[in-house]
Amino acid sequence: MKSVLAITDDTVLATSVIVNALQELGNGDVANYHSQIITQAFSLNNLPLGASSMDVVISICRSAFPSDQMLEEISRVLKPGGVIFIHKTSQSVAVEKDEIKAKKPSWAIGSSFSIKKPAKILPKIQIDDDSDLIDEDSLLTEEDLKKPQLPLVGDCEVGSTRKACKNCSCGRAEAEEKVEKLGLTSDLLENPQSACGNCGLGDAFRCSTCPYKGLPAFKLGEKVSLTGNFLAADI
Repeated sequence: MKSVLAITDDTVLATSVIVNALQELGNGDVANYHSQIITQAFSLNNLPLGASSMDVVISICRSAFPSDQMLEEISRVLKPGGVIFIHKTSQSVAVEKDEIKAKKPSWAIGSSFSIKKPAKILPKIQIDDDSDLIDEDSLLTEEDLKKPQLPLVGDCEVGSTRKACKNCSCGRAEAEEKVEKLGLTSDLLENPQSACGNCGLGDAFRCSTCPYKGLPAFKLGEKVSLTGNFLAADI
């Protein structure tokens, strides 16, 4: 059973007024309501009811609308989703003047709820099968489809135990010839040593009889690396 509160600024309030107000709200079955009436309610500071205890509050006023304080009290006693109906009449109850109907939000102050984001609908693209579409594979020739041949990587390394072949075309024969002109052996290239300690610093620090004269700088004890620029240079 639902509860309804009727308040008025008058000294008396006929039950027929409450019935008519409920019927106007669309709640004609008055038997389902438990009614309470408070007369001269506008002179009160607080309504003698608990918070969120009323489903409907009907305010019947003859002189003026309820004050802001009374409206706060009406909101306090109303349940979430409850209805308020303010009905102002003249001295004759049968003559209507003004009406206000409102509904309290169905959520409590401080409550929270998640907002569901609408799903993004991607635009549909209709492809006409009769349109002139070009197959990309048809643009390739037989030459394009051939697997590219990677250039052979030379395995020759100047100063190693291997020698240049008879018909050497990788440049190793020329590099070996330049190394022979310097009078360097494979031991001097594989494990360079220095009596003075300056041989690895470069020609600026080497003596005139240094066996490493003309070679790039290197670290003692580590294999001498002959760069491409050195092998391409004329000795």
